[in-house]
Amino acid sequence: MMVDEIKKHLLTGIIPFWKNLRDEENGGYYGWLDYDLKLDKKAVKGCILNSRITWFFSNAYMLLRDESLLKEAEHGFKFLKEFCRDKEYGGIYWSLKYDGTPEDTTKHTYNQAFAIYALSSYYKASGNEEALAMARSLFELIEAKCRDGQGYLEAFTRKFEPESNEKLSENGVLADKTMNTLLHVFEAYTELYRVAGGEDVKQRLMWILDVIAGKVYNPALHRQEVFFDKNYKSLIDLCSYGHDIEAAWLIDRGTKVLGDKTYEQRMTEITKDLTAQVYKAAFDGRSLANECEKGVVNERRVWWVQAEAIVGFVNAYEKDTSKKEYLEAAESIWQFIQEYLIDARSGSEWFWEVDKDGRPFEGRPIVEQWKCPYHNGRMCLEVIRRLEK
Repeated sequence: MMVDEIKKHLLTGIIPFWKNLRDEENGGYYGWLDYDLKLDKKAVKGCILNSRITWFFSNAYMLLRDESLLKEAEHGFKFLKEFCRDKEYGGIYWSLKYDGTPEDTTKHTYNQAFAIYALSSYYKASGNEEALAMARSLFELIEAKCRDGQGYLEAFTRKFEPESNEKLSENGVLADKTMNTLLHVFEAYTELYRVAGGEDVKQRLMWILDVIAGKVYNPALHRQEVFFDKNYKSLIDLCSYGHDIEAAWLIDRGTKVLGDKTYEQRMTEITKDLTAQVYKAAFDGRSLANECEKGVVNERRVWWVQAEAIVGFVNAYEKDTSKKEYLEAAESIWQFIQEYLIDARSGSEWFWEVDKDGRPFEGRPIVEQWKCPYHNGRMCLEVIRRLEK
């Protein structure tokens, strides 16, 4: 069964791999393993990477109750607290040098959100009140410094002065606002509300859902728009299949945590539409295409897109078990992952991306600030939670 295979992969593949990336000397986790499996112990350490690893080990512990996983999460938390946090101006840096000194002092809303995500989960796993206090302070910081009347601005200097958003802009556009950051602020606030409540967090979750429904979701094209100016005018004809299927299940989860039937009914229509469109437009029977820009499909099979597709389709099947095609799609994608994306070389994990026929693109690293156990590790945890008998 898929769930048994996924659990085995989590226990014997993903968890041991990331434990081996622990930096005992300088804290946190090493930031770079290249395609040829050469570890650079002096590479930059992304704060996103370390937040996501902390989140992963916290949640793996809560599911598996292996004390060694909680120790990994504690190691990640200490690094976030002592090094990733700017003690002078507040917030989380973008990246650090290998020894924990600041490398890129940009303050990005996306990065603050992932720290909230990690700290909230670590609090739930450990009961550490300091972690919750840090998560709350970052929530208050985002709301005070990163939001305008319509949504969340993105990139700031160390002192929270606005700057251009190259870090979250792609495809030849420079965006003031992105669907990606909004989605992950929602995800982080969902976790904070789940573990600690708070009427202010609840109200902001509902506000974000209104923005998604009213400005990000495009009902005519059955997709989310991706890059925007400050007023939520879409800047490019682009459909990100991975983000749409990820958003579908994260929104469903968020509305469930929120516990508001009105929002649940309203957003379910959107998440059903996004899932159906991704299945129709991007799934070829065994894997998911990456994105479609101006009508041209990018056929690369990216590691995180495949992982999110499994969770998204399992989620859709759970909501309507008559849709067996969704469960079958998840199973097919898992087979593709096993055959082509999981790197069989000793000391490796998943390739970054392969082509439609499963051939890896050489040169893409196995570990860097975006390549971490957040997507594939989370996929394993979600499938086990949802499908294990």
